[in-house]
Amino acid sequence: MIKTLLRHPRALALGTQALGFYLRFALRTTRWTLHGVELGCYMHGSPAVFAFWHECLPLMPALWTRALHERAAAQGRRGRMHVLVSRHQDGRLIGDMMRGFGLDLVHGSSAKGTEQKGGASGLRALLTVLAAGDQVVITPDGPRGPRRQVARGVAQLAALAGVPVLPCAARCTRRRVLPTWDRMVLPLPFGRGVLVCGAPIHVPRDHWADSLPTIAAALTGAADEAEALCAA
Repeated sequence: MIKTLLRHPRALALGTQALGFYLRFALRTTRWTLHGVELGCYMHGSPAVFAFWHECLPLMPALWTRALHERAAAQGRRGRMHVLVSRHQDGRLIGDMMRGFGLDLVHGSSAKGTEQKGGASGLRALLTVLAAGDQVVITPDGPRGPRRQVARGVAQLAALAGVPVLPCAARCTRRRVLPTWDRMVLPLPFGRGVLVCGAPIHVPRDHWADSLPTIAAALTGAADEAEALCAA
């Protein structure tokens, strides 16, 4: 009975709202340092694919809320950031939480039997977003793993859209590592955090698959650098 209650849509929605409130509190009370001289125009809205391992997901709103804040304060066009989420109930709840950090949602697959069709429609939607001059946020090993293995969609998207992949990562001194498949990092309040963005990766249109190992290495490199900087 308890499990049934916990899976009830209203209970899930309340839990998601509570988690979103907690994350906003934890991230706002963390002192963040941004490392990424290559960010430049991308922080101010130039089209790009921001990519990071799924384990960093609770921490990355610190980067895009900073970027959106800078764009709102600057004159000229304010570029939007979009994240791909599943149409499944869990995906919708995560999407609702991400919307609270200023992201727009792009819906992908809805169920196991429609993943291929939903993935194709999601790719088309993301291409439309990038063509309009906005940005995309992706976890190439999400939503179910395997951990730190890049799915081909991130390279395909960047190649077709003609935009770079920006490898990102985040770490904080006060945290809990959850016992999940991705070893997701949950921030605790009043710590010190590090945001890292590596050099842009330009993916060739005709040989996009050759870029997958490069993207994977860059994401892991960004994560390792964030960990080292956080420990320093």
